[in-house]
Amino acid sequence: MRGEIRPVLFLVIGVTFLSGLACCEHESVDDSVRTEEVEGSRPPHLVFIMVDDQGYGDIGYHGSDIHTPVLDQLAAEGVKLENYYVQPICSPSRSQLMTGRHYLDSYQIHTGLQHSIIRSRQPLCLPSDIPTLPERLVEAGYATHMVGKWHLGFCRRSCLPTGRGFQSFLGTLTGSGDHFSYQSCDGAEACGFDLHDGDRPAWEMTGNYSTLLYIERVKQILSSHDPDKPLFLYLSLQAPHTPLQVPDHFLHHYDSQSNRLRRHYAAMLSCLDEGVGKVVQELKTSGLYQNSVLIYSSDNGGQPLSGGSNWPLRGGKGTYWEGGIRAVGFVHSPLLKRKGVVSRALIHVSDWYPTLLGLAGALSSHRGLDGHDVWGTISEGLRCPRTEILFNIDPVSRKPGEPYDKALVLNGFGIWDTAIRAAIRAGDWKLLTGNVGDGDWIPPQALPVGPERWQKLEKWRNKLGKSVWLFNVTSDPYERSDLAEARPEIVKHLLTRLAEYNQTAVMARNLPDDPMADPELHGGVWSPWLGLEGQEKDSGEENVRKEKIKKIKHCKVCKLKALFKKVGSRLQRNTLFS
Repeated sequence: MRGEIRPVLFLVIGVTFLSGLACCEHESVDDSVRTEEVEGSRPPHLVFIMVDDQGYGDIGYHGSDIHTPVLDQLAAEGVKLENYYVQPICSPSRSQLMTGRHYLDSYQIHTGLQHSIIRSRQPLCLPSDIPTLPERLVEAGYATHMVGKWHLGFCRRSCLPTGRGFQSFLGTLTGSGDHFSYQSCDGAEACGFDLHDGDRPAWEMTGNYSTLLYIERVKQILSSHDPDKPLFLYLSLQAPHTPLQVPDHFLHHYDSQSNRLRRHYAAMLSCLDEGVGKVVQELKTSGLYQNSVLIYSSDNGGQPLSGGSNWPLRGGKGTYWEGGIRAVGFVHSPLLKRKGVVSRALIHVSDWYPTLLGLAGALSSHRGLDGHDVWGTISEGLRCPRTEILFNIDPVSRKPGEPYDKALVLNGFGIWDTAIRAAIRAGDWKLLTGNVGDGDWIPPQALPVGPERWQKLEKWRNKLGKSVWLFNVTSDPYERSDLAEARPEIVKHLLTRLAEYNQTAVMARNLPDDPMADPELHGGVWSPWLGLEGQEKDSGEENVRKEKIKKIKHCKVCKLKALFKKVGSRLQRNTLFS
């Protein structure tokens, strides 16, 4: 039996006024590349756990109503990262983890992924000329395994996890799907099966709940692994992303929760919490724990309309407010020199790439990377090498004819178009421009079932034409006091930094959907569809595929099915909130 509910949504940079760097905790340290081994003579086993859409307010040690005793204990015995940032949506965070490059070069603006996620039918994936973290670790002698959600493109076989450095893979390729049946839809008209073991569809595993299935595979990997060979394990859990589904017995932990969305979401996190405990126990049983480093991170902020909470932060998933990009994160390891502490160092998801390579003794240079090796900062409390984060510059977000603020003239750089969606942090200061997303503060349980569901929301109203915001997020982490008018010199400086970053940006790769990707053309499975032309021509299947595409494009029945699915989803949502 399953419980189910499906809502429909959706530097200090040479200037004295950028002072008080939040990342500086203790004495300074040389920012040269660290090549020495962390402890002993063997590189450590590396376990990275990424969870999907967990909000800042959705973990016990942040005062949540959700029970996460395992995560709380692991964080309490390790280092809690309380100034830790990711990207506001899924694919960008994952791409920066895998490449160490921001929106630009690792900042998405350098990979062409600055506009949005990679949709299932988009002919996009990680650039092949950028080495991934598992590829580099394989070169360093590591065994590499991935379990869970990929969401970095799969249009070609070379784009699959097993084509980008992972020696084994069990999981999903798309952005979301049913946690039991593994049916995934891109829009209402293109649906298919999405659970893969290596490069084949794992039909036989249908019916297993994703979190429990993935935890069991991880336990198998750990129990059979040779402790003398270094291991990189990437566990990318789909929970608590929608659809909100979980085995029924986890729901009973929250029988008193009247908000049905919150109840299912909380139960998903309780199941996840229990699963992480089993992973750590298996590390110990298998003799890997003492020489291991475990990192836990959410991929973006929570979605309040799907049960998540980022309270007391502002905004949520998909926005550049703190609630969209400030993440739950911690490091747990016997190798830490400091344990049981809170780090307020400025750390970004792109920093894990050089940090893990440094731990593996495989970081020869920082050249071309946006991330920094922050192990000394986390383990010893040394000065953080990072002073600035570019969250994004998204030129596609600008609407034609949208006004921009001509009053902000940049010395030597012309005028920055403040209608462009962009966000940057330097030291204590954070600047946002353009349409940066819904900026409401949503208290926990502010969306109960019934007409009063919108009560308790702290609504935010923009001044007409406003397109620039400035906050001191060290003293004002909840972004309640906009200082853009009071501190124009900082605004101008940070706009200059945006313009400088933009000089190196590559064109956003927002490609249209490819009809050849439709699962109906591939046995009902989401799978690679490009680079297969030679096989298809030899087997005479090319013409058959073309005919199927014509039928899909023009079939009135298909269009009616899509319409019924949309209407049904709306009715379901109305029933949910009635």
